[in-house]
Amino acid sequence: MFRILVCDDEKEIADAIEIYLKNEGYEVVKAENGIQALDIVEAQEIHMIIMDIMMPKMDGMRATLKIREKKNIPILMLSAKSEDYDKIMGLNMGADDYLTKPFNPLELIARVKSQMRRYTTLGSMEIVKREGAYTSGGLVLNEQTREVTVDGETVKLTPVEFGILAFLLKNAGRVYSIEQIYENVWNEPSYNPENTVSVHVRRIREKIEINAKEPKYLKVVWGVGYKVEKIDV
Repeated sequence: MFRILVCDDEKEIADAIEIYLKNEGYEVVKAENGIQALDIVEAQEIHMIIMDIMMPKMDGMRATLKIREKKNIPILMLSAKSEDYDKIMGLNMGADDYLTKPFNPLELIARVKSQMRRYTTLGSMEIVKREGAYTSGGLVLNEQTREVTVDGETVKLTPVEFGILAFLLKNAGRVYSIEQIYENVWNEPSYNPENTVSVHVRRIREKIEINAKEPKYLKVVWGVGYKVEKIDV
């Protein structure tokens, strides 16, 4: 059974989310602030986190940063704020997705299931199961072991980052629009996905490129989208 950590200082909201998740068969543990969340993640096997931003003692942003130092489990961030700046900040801190309060319970469950699919199987990307790995120059991605290395050095990616890179690397040399990337990796229709995809791409570049401003592997094709350069070994 998958165990989800719900971190929110508003008891009514945390209790409601717990009911929704349990009805879907998930096990739920709860925390009231970022410090408690860090303790739980350290002590228990957690498969996903639903993290509120505004909390006492340690907010969701700082807690997410701390968790990302060691863990790559999916993080869905909650906030009463709907401005793009807050969404981008949350994604930059390491969140995989973002939901604004008040939210529709059906949307919450849909997003949770979407994240869990990517975390466990990379969703419906239909990556071919085979020995070996996908490569472009010194960039190597092993879909079966979920490992990424650049020039022999291991790179830690979140499930969403891994999904984007795997999709583009599998189709190296081909350019995909932001909408195509979103629909193939998130496995759902795109709706204003520009900020979400671009933030994740920027984070991937920071991890796999020597100079993120002059990328060797993950490149933008202005006015079209992104691609992974096809580089022979």
